[in-house]
Amino acid sequence: MSNQSLFSRRRPVLPPVLPRGEVLATYSTYAEAQTTVDTLAKADFPVKQLSIVGNDLKSVERVTGKLTYGRVALAGAASGAWLGIFFGILFFLFSPTGSSLPFVFAALIMGAGFGMLLGIASYAINRRRRDFTSTMQVIATSYEVIVDPELANRARNLLGGQREPEPPTPPISQI
Repeated sequence: MSNQSLFSRRRPVLPPVLPRGEVLATYSTYAEAQTTVDTLAKADFPVKQLSIVGNDLKSVERVTGKLTYGRVALAGAASGAWLGIFFGILFFLFSPTGSSLPFVFAALIMGAGFGMLLGIASYAINRRRRDFTSTMQVIATSYEVIVDPELANRARNLLGGQREPEPPTPPISQI
């Protein structure tokens, strides 16, 4: 799945509408559908006329581990340290004197300490409601590549390994 570049021109956001057209192919994985679109893109097919539609969406939560006070304290310290470094560097860059480098280290330690305390307090409050870590995904059971009806035959020919017929060259008239 690709997103637009942050540096691209802004386009008006279209309302969410299911794409219409002919089903070019159905796949069991997103990677297979993406490979089909890549193949057509390499053959100079107008890929703006294609869509990948996931069907029968399912929410899958994969448990990655058990939470303990030690893990929560370490994760809180790490996130707090990043925030401390950020603020320490900001103060270092905008300080009138250039000798504020020890302040960055102090901000890192303070951020790690506060992050650890907040992480432990949050875990203590929510301990019995959620004692594990997990990742959440939304996946589809099948993926369809949909194409505009007027381009369906061209796309099928390109995917079938057949070259598109070249347009006839106009006869050269002799003068």
